[in-house]
Amino acid sequence: MSLDAKDVAKIARLARIRVTEDEKIHLAAELSGVLQWVEELQQVNTDGIEPMTSVVGARLKTRPDVVDHSTTRDDVLANAPEAMAGFYTVPKVVE
Repeated sequence: MSLDAKDVAKIARLARIRVTEDEKIHLAAELSGVLQWVEELQQVNTDGIEPMTSVVGARLKTRPDVVDHSTTRDDVLANAPEAMAGFYTVPKVVE
């Protein structure tokens, strides 16, 4: 699949990114190369291969799930920019 400057302009508009005409030509070539590489990857036979979540065989370190009373609600609320009646106070974001 090959992209042209018009396709890059549409992608940039959807992503809300300002792109100059020179950048559109350069990005079209780069994105076309990426898409070509993805098409090559799709041809690889992956039958019998289990999906991986990571290429590293490490496991996350865990700790026992034990109730810890070292931090109180008042200690946590002391870090809040504004608190009222034991709760965080946040500015209104929806009108």
